[in-house]
Amino acid sequence: IVKERKAELVIVDHPLTPVQQRNLEKELNAKVLDRTGLILEIFGERARTKEGTLQVELAHLNYQKGRLVRSWTHLERQRGGAGFLGGPGETQIESDRRILQDKITKLKHELETVRRTRDLHRAKRKKVPFPVVAIVGYTNAGKSTLFNRLTGAGVLAEDMLFATLDPTLRRVRLPHGTPII
Repeated sequence: IVKERKAELVIVDHPLTPVQQRNLEKELNAKVLDRTGLILEIFGERARTKEGTLQVELAHLNYQKGRLVRSWTHLERQRGGAGFLGGPGETQIESDRRILQDKITKLKHELETVRRTRDLHRAKRKKVPFPVVAIVGYTNAGKSTLFNRLTGAGVLAEDMLFATLDPTLRRVRLPHGTPII
């Protein structure tokens, strides 16, 4: 079916090992995503806050790190050092893993900075004498629509899964005048 319809993307509703994914992509000549890969793609498109985008990027890099497979046989070993002093060096997969790990470490530091800032904001909100109200519910149940109606905010409210991923706060006055967050 994939070849007949010249599909460019195949989604498998099952976890795939890195080797299975690579073999399917070679055989079908199309990009293949398993369930986790699809979820990461959706989250990546819909995350809006700095923290949300960093979390998705970190999850994606960790996912990629576990999926590095040996497909670069023409780059078996990169020589280390200069001239005749160079040793056997590292393989391409070792180099890719090191690069991914460096990015992961950098993202973790950025995420920690964002979390500290969020914690400071939370501490400031606790000093304000307004009650904090949360809207919770099932996926695609209308939480963002309700939030927009109550606050006049413009949070994305679509009839699709995971349309809103990031938490949003607004100050509102109840009908009798009491402010809430």
